[in-house]
Amino acid sequence: MHMQERGRSLRNASMIVDFIHIGVGILIVVLAVVSFLNPEDHMLLFPLIFFLAGVLNLVNGIYKIRLSGRGKKKKAAATAVLLFGVLLFVLTAVSAVSIWWG
Repeated sequence: MHMQERGRSLRNASMIVDFIHIGVGILIVVLAVVSFLNPEDHMLLFPLIFFLAGVLNLVNGIYKIRLSGRGKKKKAAATAVLLFGVLLFVLTAVSAVSIWWG
């Protein structure tokens, strides 16, 4: 019974992560197209794009860590994804500061 409940929760988590990927991915593409069509007028969208990409990487990294179990290689890969998400948040802050106060 415990394995059945765990399998069901993993499927639910997988479905939630898939919906987040689809929704945030579409939003990132739309914002990127709008911002690159007229960059001077839509400069404020760049920090938002970096922020959403960071959120997407953090969600993916956390999900991968939860699935990794005892595998050191899988945990290392998930940690790399988390690190990339943190770097995207730093890029968000740097771009926001340079746009707003630059």
